[in-house]
Amino acid sequence: MHLPLHNPGCGTVLDYLVVKFPYIAESVWRQRLMDGKVHWLNGEMINSSTLYRSQQCVCYYREVEKEPVIPFEEHIIFQDEHILVACKPHFLQVTPGGNYVDECLQSRLRRKTKNDNLQALHRLDRETAGLVLFSVNPETRSDYHTLFEHHKITKTYQAVADIGADAMLCKHWVVKNRMEKSNPRFVMHIVSGETNAHSVIDCVDDTGNKGLFELSPVTGKTHQLRVHMQSIGYPILNDKVYPILQPKKEDDFSKPLQLLAKKLEFVDPITKDERVFCSDRELLSVKC
Repeated sequence: MHLPLHNPGCGTVLDYLVVKFPYIAESVWRQRLMDGKVHWLNGEMINSSTLYRSQQCVCYYREVEKEPVIPFEEHIIFQDEHILVACKPHFLQVTPGGNYVDECLQSRLRRKTKNDNLQALHRLDRETAGLVLFSVNPETRSDYHTLFEHHKITKTYQAVADIGADAMLCKHWVVKNRMEKSNPRFVMHIVSGETNAHSVIDCVDDTGNKGLFELSPVTGKTHQLRVHMQSIGYPILNDKVYPILQPKKEDDFSKPLQLLAKKLEFVDPITKDERVFCSDRELLSVKC
């Protein structure tokens, strides 16, 4: 957090924290300062009497009271001196945010590997399960970021949807359209205009009233696969946002979103090896 150029009337950093975060009591901030959880960017600790410094960066460790516990385990698929590949369960966030700080994949893996340099290279929705690629070595991190920047990594997903009596096996869709934020802003919708979202979708099993779909995103817009599955008439099973936004309520762990990041493929920029990682997780059986 950068302190504003124009001081809003604060003598100390503590004064500003109290103003900036009105729902956190001053006593809580004082305790965090005493515990060494607030410091300048260079690592110098900040205490309750540290003076306000315009435009300087303050680092603090966010805490959440009564953080929800996600009762599912992640699995490490692969690890070497440069990268780690993990398979996250449904409902677990990838990085800290909102009500989740310790209960996220990155924090769990940092504790498990004892490596605070571990950093996620991309994201999955909290509701989505599957493979996430992490950098473990800051010296080579930019090489792996380049894979995503230049679209040099191939991702394959699986999804389950209700298909009724439709015969879907081997059906194929190429979906191209324009997606933008709607209201509320985390909901995406399709609008007219230049294409910015592109997915390839295939139905690979259609037993009973369920279809198993393989999805290959060419672009990476927020909620792209969920919106594109809705657009072809088969929204993903247990989706609480598409096609209709459901009222916010506690997670129902018995009904995970049936979307899985199944496979990652890329040429390792350091070793030059062909890397192919597959999740051993399975979605609901389509034979129910």
